[in-house]
Amino acid sequence: MKNNNEVWFVTGAQLLYGGDAVTAVDAHSHEIIRGLNEAGTLPVKIVYKGTANSAAEVSALFAEAGTSPACIGVITWMHTFSPAKMWIHGLKSFNKPLLHLHTQFNKGIPWEDIDMDFMNLNQSAHGDREFGHITSRLRKPRKVVTGYWQDKSTQERIAVWMRVAAAWADAQNMRIIRFGDNMNNVAVTDGDKVEAEIRLGYHVDNAPIASLVPWVEDVTEAEIDELIGEYEKLYDFADDCKPGAPKHSFVRDAAAQEIGLRQFLQNKKATAFTTSFDELAGMKQLMGLASQRLMAEGYGFGAEGDWKTAALVRSLWVMGHDLPGGQSFLEDYTINFDGENSSILQAHMLEISPDITKAKPRIEVHFLGIGDAGTCARLVFQAHGGQGIAATIVDMGNRFRMIAAEVEVIEPQPLPKLPVACALWKPLPNFEIGAAAWILAGGTHHSAFSFPLTMEYMEDYAEIAGIELLPVTKDSTLHRFKFEMKVNELYYMLNKSLQ
Repeated sequence: MKNNNEVWFVTGAQLLYGGDAVTAVDAHSHEIIRGLNEAGTLPVKIVYKGTANSAAEVSALFAEAGTSPACIGVITWMHTFSPAKMWIHGLKSFNKPLLHLHTQFNKGIPWEDIDMDFMNLNQSAHGDREFGHITSRLRKPRKVVTGYWQDKSTQERIAVWMRVAAAWADAQNMRIIRFGDNMNNVAVTDGDKVEAEIRLGYHVDNAPIASLVPWVEDVTEAEIDELIGEYEKLYDFADDCKPGAPKHSFVRDAAAQEIGLRQFLQNKKATAFTTSFDELAGMKQLMGLASQRLMAEGYGFGAEGDWKTAALVRSLWVMGHDLPGGQSFLEDYTINFDGENSSILQAHMLEISPDITKAKPRIEVHFLGIGDAGTCARLVFQAHGGQGIAATIVDMGNRFRMIAAEVEVIEPQPLPKLPVACALWKPLPNFEIGAAAWILAGGTHHSAFSFPLTMEYMEDYAEIAGIELLPVTKDSTLHRFKFEMKVNELYYMLNKSLQ
C-alpha cells in the first residue's frame, strides 16, 4: 500500500443528547481509531475526521474527502442515532469507496448498570439502521462490515475493503500502454475503451513498438552488466545461457529490453502495458523476460493487446501487495481430463510472473515459432500449489462484466519439453461446472490470477466499480449460475431503459 494513502473515519451523532454525550462520542471515536491503527491488521492508516452532528458538517466532510488526493475512501459509524436526512447532500456528491461499520464502542451490555443515559449514548444498533436506510434509498454502493471493532475478523474485513479501495484509487490514474493492437479477429480481449475510462478509470494509449526501440538501444553495456548480476543472484542459468555461452547474447538483449521498457513506462507514467507477438519491428525478440520481471514489480500486463486484463493484473497486484502467494497474468492452454482431478494447464508463450512460484526460476533461451517472436529469453518455472482466484473483465455491450472463479493450483507432472512458466489448476467446484460456467459467462482465455485474494475482494471491487459480478465458487451449480445470468440480464436491460 502507498504510505500516503488514508482512509477517513466519520462518526455520526447529533446534538440532541447534550454536550456530555458529544464529548463521550468523540473520546470513544478516538479510542477506536487508535485501536484499529495499532492492531497491525489494517494496511492503510485511518484518519479520524470528527463527529458529524449536522447536514452542514456532513456535506463539508464528504466534499473534502472527495477532493483529497490522499483519501481513498471513507468509513462511517453511527455512535448514536443520527437522522438520515442530514446525510443526503454529502452522500449524493461523494464518489469514492464507502464502508459502513456497524459496531459499538462497548462490547457487551453492562447488565447491572445500564440506564437511559447509557441507552441514549450507545445507539449504534439504532443509528446504523437509520444510516443504512438512507444509503439504500440513495442506491449508494458501499460495504457493510458488522462486528465488534476489536475482533480480528472485523478488522480483516475492513482490511480487504482498504486494499480494494487502494486498487480502485490506483485504477483512476492508470495509464495502459499498448505496443501493438489486439490479435487479429479476436473479440474478447478488446472492448469499449471510452466506456472503460468512464466506468473503471483505465486510460489506454497506443505506442508503436518502434517508439520503444530507441529506449532499448540507449541502454549501456554497464547497465546490462549490472542487471545480469542481479539475474545471477535470483535465477539459475541454463548452461547455454551463462556468460560466454552461445545463447548469452539473447539474455543480454532481454536485459536491455527490460531496462528500456521500464524507463519508457516510467517516462509515460504508465503502470500497465500490452504486447503483441505480431508487432516487433526493430525488436530482437518478444519481451518475455522483461514482461515477467515487470509484472513481479507490480506492472499490469496483457498479451496480444489485452488491455482489460493488463489493468486487472495491476489492480490485483495492488490489492495483494505484500501478501504471500503472488499475482500473474495467465492463459488457459490445454486440458488434462482425469475425472474428478481434471485440470487446465495455464501458461503463455513466455509472460508469467515469477511472483507465483516458490522455486528458483531458470533462465532459458529457445526459438518461439509464432508470429515474429524469434528466439527469446524467458524464466521457466512451475507455480506453487494453493487456492487462488482467477478473474477477468469482459465487455458485454451494455455493461462490463467481471467473472471471478475460485481455483485450486496443483502440481503438474514434469514438463521437460515445455520451456515456459506454467501453472496447473482445477476449476472449482470441479472442471465440469467451473469451466462451463466461465464459458457460459463469456469469459476470456486470459485471466488475472492471485493466490492471496479471495472472492470478497472481487465482490468489493465490483461493488465500488458498479459493474456486474458473476462468481464461480466451490458451491456453484450450473442451474443457479444460469439463473443468475438471466436475472442479471433482465436487471441491466431494465436499468438501461429507465435511464
